[in-house]
Amino acid sequence: MERELIELTVFAVLGRWDDLAALRGRPGVRPDRRWREALLQTHLFAGFPRIVEAFGVLGRAGGLGQPDPDETLAEPDLPERGRALFDRIYGSRADRVRAELQGHHADFAAWVEGHAYGRVLTRPGLPAAQRELLAVAALTALGQDRQLASHARGAVACGADPEEVHGVVEAVAPHVDPHDLERARKVVARFAPLDGRQQP
Repeated sequence: MERELIELTVFAVLGRWDDLAALRGRPGVRPDRRWREALLQTHLFAGFPRIVEAFGVLGRAGGLGQPDPDETLAEPDLPERGRALFDRIYGSRADRVRAELQGHHADFAAWVEGHAYGRVLTRPGLPAAQRELLAVAALTALGQDRQLASHARGAVACGADPEEVHGVVEAVAPHVDPHDLERARKVVARFAPLDGRQQP
């Protein structure tokens, strides 16, 4: 996973605006569709207000380039497509996780499957494995261990090597509290083990 995409995600979800502007201003940095896709999906982890601000900061620092004509999809939520990715990421646990979400609120469960998974995480422009690795970066930065476990496992299910998952956590290391980092390392060691023997 490209370090700049990891840092883009981390700085956006943490609201580190000076670091985000500095990232955009680095020599040789040329944002492309992958940058735009990474930033678009971060609203799932940090909310719209933070991503609106991130777009503004990046715009003032040089922008993200013009979207390609096929990049603006303007499509509705896609629950069927979301269900397929949800099942791929959660595997045998998918029905249990779905029931837990339903227990919180039926509309919320529908938003997760139709919007988060169906509309955002299945967009073209970044493969599912890279999107899951960026989810690992965001969740490590935010200290969200339960969701980190799901997306670490999901990254592997979508084709990332466990080494890549561990590498993303290490790339986030300079930007998080050491205690949170140690917890994230333990989560990833359990759910994306280097020996391939995932724990339940």
